[in-house]
Amino acid sequence: MSVKFKAVLRGEPGVTGGGNKKYYASIIHSGEASIRNLSQRIAAISTVSQADTIAVLESLIMVLPDMLDDGKIIRLGDFASLRLSIGSNGEVNEQDLSSANIVRRRIIFTPGDELKFALSRIKFEKNSS
Repeated sequence: MSVKFKAVLRGEPGVTGGGNKKYYASIIHSGEASIRNLSQRIAAISTVSQADTIAVLESLIMVLPDMLDDGKIIRLGDFASLRLSIGSNGEVNEQDLSSANIVRRRIIFTPGDELKFALSRIKFEKNSS
């Protein structure tokens, strides 16, 4: 199978008024996969039941925030890693910098080798309509 994409007309990033407009490829998503969908697929290819799989995935969702709150980088094997990133307003003097300067918080998701390899194998097909 291949992932479908469509052509979308967009202006130039960072140019006032959009500048010269060009067509760019944009993925056509074919729906969503829920924890239930994931657990069904995992149960079908393993000896773990769907209920046990859901329990583990739900537990992972509960534990991840605590580990990020502890400042940990979370390594999930060949799957991915998660880490916190912040942005702040600058100060001239170091002693003036405080947590009040932090204006952005993000979780950085970095795919692992297995996901990167899977990404390299994906084929794309332009939607005909």
